[in-house]
Amino acid sequence: MPALAATTRQLARLHVRCCGALAARAEVLEPGLHFGQIAAPHWEGLLIDAAGTLLLPAEPTAAVYLRYARHYANCTLSEEQVLDNFRRAYNTNWGRSPIRYVGDGRPFWSAIVSESVQCAHPEMLEGLYQYFARGSAYNLAPGAADSISRLRSRGMKTAVVSNFDTRLHRILRELKIDHLFDAIIVSADVHAEKPNPLIFEAAFEALALPPSSCIHVGDDRRNDIFGARDSGCWAWLWGEDVKSFAEVERRIETSNFLGDLD
Repeated sequence: MPALAATTRQLARLHVRCCGALAARAEVLEPGLHFGQIAAPHWEGLLIDAAGTLLLPAEPTAAVYLRYARHYANCTLSEEQVLDNFRRAYNTNWGRSPIRYVGDGRPFWSAIVSESVQCAHPEMLEGLYQYFARGSAYNLAPGAADSISRLRSRGMKTAVVSNFDTRLHRILRELKIDHLFDAIIVSADVHAEKPNPLIFEAAFEALALPPSSCIHVGDDRRNDIFGARDSGCWAWLWGEDVKSFAEVERRIETSNFLGDLD
């Protein structure tokens, strides 16, 4: 019975992941294939989310907020309270514009910080804004630069596709990785945020590739996975479908969409 239960779970996982693959690409049947067979994908473009996938905070965000808030406003909140406030504020509908990140994003981030630390000292807000505008505020995901470089050397086109304000361009330059991408698609520049297919379409146009030849990697199921698949491209959820850039590289090289089913 335990073996049967394990087999049943494995088949269920296969069903879900195959359905995802079929949804990602309508033209799964090629000449010579029977119904139910999935053609091995041939990816020519890799799209990568920025925050939470390619870029990781050098310090916990709540700790940075508190450092500035305590310096300028004698904030007495704990990191846990700041983090809870941040999540609540970030997930609240932003009603001042159709998208959150307009231009440099100052109004949006000022509101988020103020709600997070329960104060709005002007110098604190500007200090935090400038802190997160620098490349030093972020670490590159382990192995990302090497894997992306190798994929590019084999002809893969690459793009960043991110819900971010215009500071992202500076961040990538200061981290010395902007040259690794044929296009940097930022929501504040194209006036559309994931999961809106328009931001992905901007990437396809910039790379001059059809959606079905691209795969997107990101850490948000709604924005990255559903958004990419709605635009017609393949997608992997960072931290679940793929857990490292070495794995991304390996699976692209072997045209392995589903990965290990064990």
